[in-house]
Amino acid sequence: MTVHKIIISGFGGQGVMMMGQMIAYAGMLEDKQVTWLPAYGPEMRGGTANCSIIISDKPISSPIISKATAIVAMNYPSLLKFESVAMTSGLLLINASLIQGKTTRTDLTTLEIPVNDIAVTLKNDKAANMVMLGALLYCTNVVEPVSLYKVIEKLFTGDKAAMIPSNQLAIETGINFARQKGI
Repeated sequence: MTVHKIIISGFGGQGVMMMGQMIAYAGMLEDKQVTWLPAYGPEMRGGTANCSIIISDKPISSPIISKATAIVAMNYPSLLKFESVAMTSGLLLINASLIQGKTTRTDLTTLEIPVNDIAVTLKNDKAANMVMLGALLYCTNVVEPVSLYKVIEKLFTGDKAAMIPSNQLAIETGINFARQKGI
């Protein structure tokens, strides 16, 4: 049985909730059991935001994660808050563009990714979350990239459809970054 328990956290406006929703929708497309639980700070933008996603082959008894298989920290407060929640031998993805501090955990697989810097090189500075999402997909195999691309096509309609290729490129770039790091 495969169960992924993922916490994604960052400032409001970094696309944290979108990342979680996209994983959940892709899991549903793959006929997996899915929960997505958002949590917001008091501010709309710039405040804290996180979400918990569970993807499983079997029914999920609770959406609450006490020990995560993977943590995504998009900012330093998120690293401080959630690194302790990762299970031993879990995965920790760190946005190295915004986080200069290091994890205190030596029992995790850690990948530092300068997602904001990478997004700027792709000429899409708002796609940092998609770069991170690609790395997360590669490191966890939580869902297939093709399922995620289907979700993008469903979510990005009308005027937003023009953003599909750049977001797919950002995801592929994140996948390639993680692959090159050998995670």
